Amino acid sequence: NLEYLEAEFYANAVHGHGLPDSLTYGKGRRGGVEGGREVKFKNRNIRQFATEIARDEYDHVRFLRGALGSAAVARPAINIRQSFTAAATAAGLIKPGQTFDVYANEDNFLLGAFIFEDVGVTAYKGAAPLISNKTYLGAAAGILAVEAYHAANIRTVLFNRGLGAATDAISNARDSLDGPSDDDQGVILGGKANIVPTDSNGLAFGRTPGQVLNIVYLTPKVANCGGFYPHGVNGQLHTSA
Repeated sequence: NLEYLEAEFYANAVHGHGLPDSLTYGKGRRGGVEGGREVKFKNRNIRQFATEIARDEYDHVRFLRGALGSAAVARPAINIRQSFTAAATAAGLIKPGQTFDVYANEDNFLLGAFIFEDVGVTAYKGAAPLISNKTYLGAAAGILAVEAYHAANIRTVLFNRGLGAATDAISNARDSLDGPSDDDQGVILGGKANIVPTDSNGLAFGRTPGQVLNIVYLTPKVANCGGFYPHGVNGQLHTSA
């Protein structure tokens, strides 16, 4: 479900369209994608790494569908229009009633990527203890590593573009959604660069599936839909914590 969201976000930003229909069928209710358009990149390097990330996320969807076979879930309904406005409002980046167009410019695109890119890393870290099949665990570890590369790249560019305050606001918003812990971190900590968010042992933190759903549903409450997934996600784990 999360890979569908990431793949649709980046594919639209780079190519102006989402996944092919052939990669969206499966178990559960198949939904469409609301929002998404091509970003008019001005910085050549940002466009290049956005294109690379889009390709990786496409490959993740293709790989997972192949690995899961008949157990693969369909792409749920995804909202990448109003959901970003709701997330930006919750973070205080915009005022109520304003719109946050994540595809309007490079800064908005990068902040949009930051909203859920770190979530992907913590989701795979948190899910690791739940995976008993060694083959699946190895595949998940491989995807986790790639997601961490993506997140670090996004965080580095945000730091270099002076958007540290905005990342702190988004980080605080995520923390307000996923429970009482205060693990999430922006790209500046103690006035210094914080490209890799870790604990005191230099380890990345994880989130439970329920906590991940709190963030993508954009609610701290128990829910089975909302935010980026207006009709919820497909599969057995579909309720937030």
